[in-house]
Amino acid sequence: MPALRPPRPLQRQKPTRRPRHRAIPRRRRLGWRARIALGSVLAVVAFAVWAVLARQFAPASNTALSRFDAIIVLGYPADADGNPTPQQLARVTEAVHEYERGVAPRLILSGAAAHNHFVEAEVMARTAEAQGIPRSAIFLEPQSLDTIQNACYAARIMQQHDWHSAEVVSSRGHLPRTGLIFSHVPIQWRTHAAPPLEPGSALESAVAETVETLKTARYLLYTSWAERCEP
Repeated sequence: MPALRPPRPLQRQKPTRRPRHRAIPRRRRLGWRARIALGSVLAVVAFAVWAVLARQFAPASNTALSRFDAIIVLGYPADADGNPTPQQLARVTEAVHEYERGVAPRLILSGAAAHNHFVEAEVMARTAEAQGIPRSAIFLEPQSLDTIQNACYAARIMQQHDWHSAEVVSSRGHLPRTGLIFSHVPIQWRTHAAPPLEPGSALESAVAETVETLKTARYLLYTSWAERCEP
């Protein structure tokens, strides 16, 4: 009979260690100053996008007319000596060309001494006369200080003479905001771009477009209701 082996001693099993879970660090919440700054940046971006889209889809006319009662030339500052600047000269020159093409039998030149002591309408009138427009075909609007007033006061002149339609001449970059403004004026109108007399640099074009976009944003946010003008 074989000898019995003594039983093996029981080995104590080591307790299994549970894996330790690393604590997930909490995200730091933005302080109120950071939230205000972030909100301000987002608001500026939203307003800029709004202005860009508004310029992209701004109306260029509200009529299919090709002949009008008048040509409205929107003002631009003269230089420090009272001579027409290139932008102002380009607008008047294109209006003269449109007059000679038979688009309208008269010009309404609009603009006060908004940026210096020279009245823009008077400087443009001298330029138009020098280019062959008879004085009897020139009407001055010498009180407006901005584009809203250009539109409003020119429309008043038209109402006084029982004129109902106008072609509005200005620089190309100015026309989208012009269309937004004239869409509230009770006349038939279309915009017409005055080509620059000299080609500008890409930087100048970019700066001009940025400035007009900012002015469009200001119009949408503030001046469209704060500076209302009834013709």
